[in-house]
Amino acid sequence: MISPRIRTLVFLLVVSAGSSILSSCVAPDDTSNLPKEDATTAAARKEMVGLSEADVRMCAGFPTATADAERGQIWTYQRTVQRGNLNVVIPTLAVGAIPTVGGSLNVDPGGYCNTQIRMVDGRVAEVAYAGDNNTPNHRDALCVSTVDGCVAYARQRHQVRTGAISR
Repeated sequence: MISPRIRTLVFLLVVSAGSSILSSCVAPDDTSNLPKEDATTAAARKEMVGLSEADVRMCAGFPTATADAERGQIWTYQRTVQRGNLNVVIPTLAVGAIPTVGGSLNVDPGGYCNTQIRMVDGRVAEVAYAGDNNTPNHRDALCVSTVDGCVAYARQRHQVRTGAISR
């Protein structure tokens, strides 16, 4: 027969080992080289090139800020993303000589994205992203809301120009 005290110690060891294993699986969003760039933001880097200033205003709205650059301007679209939070706090437990077990877990903190669009001679020449804009699975994923409409707009304009609209 196992005493209740030993059962408690075994339980605490199992919980401690389990939490150690889970915590070792977490990769920080901005330092991991494993996540791939979000498909929409990657497409925007290519498909938005050539859109006019009016086209960008139609699909992304007016920029939050502008700065003069060589032969044109850089338009910045700033987006703050409030993602759902899950905070779990594990109380600190100490039993005799067993080390302290406890801590907290925070999933999906908020982030922000600055989408920069370089305009040269009135047309998009380059699209870049900056900020705390990664998710655990994708780089630049928090920037999708800025460029997704422009990717669809650019594809639609391309279909109209090439006559490739299917009905």
